[in-house]
Amino acid sequence: MTAYIVRRLLFIIPTLIVISIISFIIIRLPPGDFLTMYMSTLMEEGAEINHELIEALRRQYGLDRPAYVQYSRWIWGILSRGDFGYSFEWGQPVRALIGERLLLTMVISVGSLLFAWSIALPVGIYSAVKQYSLPDYIFTFLGFIGLATPNFLLAIIFMYIASQYFGTGAGGLFSPEYADAAWSFGKFVDFLKHLIIPLIIVGTSGTASLIRITRANLLDELKKPYVEAATAKGLSKARRVLKYPVRVALNPFVSSIGFVFPQIVSGEIIVSVVLNLPTTGPLLLRALLAQDMYLAGSFVLMLAVMTVFGVLLSDILLAWLDPRIRYD
Repeated sequence: MTAYIVRRLLFIIPTLIVISIISFIIIRLPPGDFLTMYMSTLMEEGAEINHELIEALRRQYGLDRPAYVQYSRWIWGILSRGDFGYSFEWGQPVRALIGERLLLTMVISVGSLLFAWSIALPVGIYSAVKQYSLPDYIFTFLGFIGLATPNFLLAIIFMYIASQYFGTGAGGLFSPEYADAAWSFGKFVDFLKHLIIPLIIVGTSGTASLIRITRANLLDELKKPYVEAATAKGLSKARRVLKYPVRVALNPFVSSIGFVFPQIVSGEIIVSVVLNLPTTGPLLLRALLAQDMYLAGSFVLMLAVMTVFGVLLSDILLAWLDPRIRYD
């Protein structure tokens, strides 16, 4: 196992190098650059374009240099100083822009994951043990509804209910009086109050899919011979279900960690836009639309890094959880 982990860590280095190159190429694929988009915006507004200023900005931002030079400066700044570059649109360092939104995104992503797990695990176990019972049919129906309902539509429904019946808004993570205020106990309590709706909305689709997966996996395990042997030995129903079948059925929960890590950065982009959440998702979308290449490239690179390490972590946890899995 140790040798496997070392090999994977060594393999991560060239993988991330290739990913960073591909990320930078993808960001530069659309025709033009940020200044081209800026000029188009000025033309649509009927403003006069100062071509000398545009060329000066192009030289200042280094956009007049070859792509390999831009990439080399960008990646060297990340490796040597942790400098992800400069956002053209926001006029701020990329690290500062991402940092102020990353914590809120992490809270929502991790919170929605725990919400999904806390509901999906007991419901999935109950549905499998009580197969074809009335509660099983009800949970199955609700699971299909959850899978079929897009999160952004659920966000719109919540916003309508909050506005129509409670006279309040469901968007944002803070009340207007706390939006720009420094952190305090009052702001923290206000944040927790606004956090409930995003957690429910983001966690709903994950909950529905995990219920179905847990139920299907556990049903397969309950039919295995070792469960029949445990029954013959006189083990109680709860013990023979929870000790081994449930442990194996937890594999999808652990394997989902590899996909949760990148969600910490990207967040639910559409849901964040609909609910006006100050997370990294809308910032990533805006960077892609504006061709803010250092900001967008940094996001794509962080998504790739977290995916690679998330998959590694899930593989290690799977081997620890399920003795049948070996990576020798």
